[in-house]
Amino acid sequence: MLLVHASDIHLDSPLVGLEAYDGCPKVALRTATRAALARLFDVAISERASLVLISGDLYDGAWKDYSTGLYFVAQARRLREADIPIVIVRGNHDAESQIAKHLKLPDNVRELSTHAPESVRYEGIDVVVHGQGFAVRDVREDLARRYPPAESGAFNVGMLHTALGGREGHEPYAPTSLAVLSDKGYDYWALGHVHAREIVSRSPYVVYPGNLQGRHVREQGAKGATLIEVQGGRVAGVEHRDLDQVRWLDCVIDASELTGLADVVERVREELDDGVRAAEGRMLAARVTIAGASRAHGDLVKRGERLAAEVRAAAVDVGGEGLWVGEIRARTRSLLDTAALAKSRDPIALLMRAADEAATDEAVARSLMACLADLAAKLPEEIRKDPAFAFLDDPGSLPEVLRDVQEMLVAHLVDRSDLEPP
Repeated sequence: MLLVHASDIHLDSPLVGLEAYDGCPKVALRTATRAALARLFDVAISERASLVLISGDLYDGAWKDYSTGLYFVAQARRLREADIPIVIVRGNHDAESQIAKHLKLPDNVRELSTHAPESVRYEGIDVVVHGQGFAVRDVREDLARRYPPAESGAFNVGMLHTALGGREGHEPYAPTSLAVLSDKGYDYWALGHVHAREIVSRSPYVVYPGNLQGRHVREQGAKGATLIEVQGGRVAGVEHRDLDQVRWLDCVIDASELTGLADVVERVREELDDGVRAAEGRMLAARVTIAGASRAHGDLVKRGERLAAEVRAAAVDVGGEGLWVGEIRARTRSLLDTAALAKSRDPIALLMRAADEAATDEAVARSLMACLADLAAKLPEEIRKDPAFAFLDDPGSLPEVLRDVQEMLVAHLVDRSDLEPP
């Protein structure tokens, strides 16, 4: 017997981080979560799964677009034709969804109660599923504590949308502990809410499959679902299956040993090529960051536009339409001892101290923002949307911009021959 466990599908949730860039693959990004769901059900059908478990956040908040729900209904009917039931518990995003509240689901889909723990027994496969969904977004009580004990003579599954005792980057919803879960006597706990795949325990199995499709660059790497093989009423094995449509890559280049723009671009090319190969035919969306103290720093600062152009050209050469590079960030620094320079009486030091003052003095920062307001009003809309100009609307990002300006001044005013380490 095979069970398929997925969670955090966030159907029709927009993938973020690339849409501000001209020419981004909007269609691929907009349809990625749908394609991942279709692949999930393809696997369930082709592998002749006995049951599909969706542990919360099928939808993505208080959306009212019924085409999202209708797409799920159409996909669920494919499983009905294959005689495969689906069990769902609502997560924190589903609790807000108008779609989830009013959409009529096919008869092969069972949504467990949001008011109390509910148990459903599937007689033909001797599986009992226990679970409770979120009635409201902010659930702070331990739902699992009230789940019933395991039923004898069946394979028992617990479904729960939870952060357990806490997971970085995730709200501590439905907090519970491994001890509470283990005490129920279930054979497998199908968890949701955490977007990174994790096998928390193997006795009993407590598993986060991770989200089905990464939605931004912080959710890089393979995404998909977990397949559970059951033999003799026990877990015989669990397998992760990659199902994502778009793969994210945070490409970070250490420039400490690189000497110029050409070296940097070649290293970026190599990393992107590796990423394309790892994506195995999927579209790859990348962010490129060049970091470290480097002789290449001055070259990168003074030729920023050329850096971006050459990186994008390398991306097209490496991956064609299957690779898109969004943000390109130069986060290198000079080999020069800028702290010592700033303390000197050198004219460059005066400029550096002025930039520091603007970055740390609120009054100076407000004055500078007022000066920039006229410029901001004259910029075309497409430029205003560029992340590089976010500081025009967000004073909190101004210090970082001013530090970039400081680096640019140093790069322009100090000869490269002076950038040797002391």
